[in-house]
Amino acid sequence: MLAISREFGNENLSLASVAHSIATSRRQLQRVFAEQGTSFRKELQRARMAHAAKLLSQERLPVATVARLVGYRQAAQFSKAFRRHHGHPPSAARPAAPAQRRAHGSALAA
Repeated sequence: MLAISREFGNENLSLASVAHSIATSRRQLQRVFAEQGTSFRKELQRARMAHAAKLLSQERLPVATVARLVGYRQAAQFSKAFRRHHGHPPSAARPAAPAQRRAHGSALAA
């Protein structure tokens, strides 16, 4: 949903605020999500986690900064949600440094 993908960084984003922004009722918006087999919370988390993974893989921002950018107040809360969603911690989403890649590659060649 476009409203979620635009506002996912707002830590106060709610079903009510999204419904208001698209001129519908909370209940109607809940029905739309249910028809799609999802919920507002699931879609919000999906958008946040997708953007977080992108930021972590492309930039060297601290995890706490990424957490704030995607709508989390606490880095620990973000890390827990990221691990639950992706199956690994935020640090594992970072690209390997060149020295790490060489070391990893040489270990594979041995």
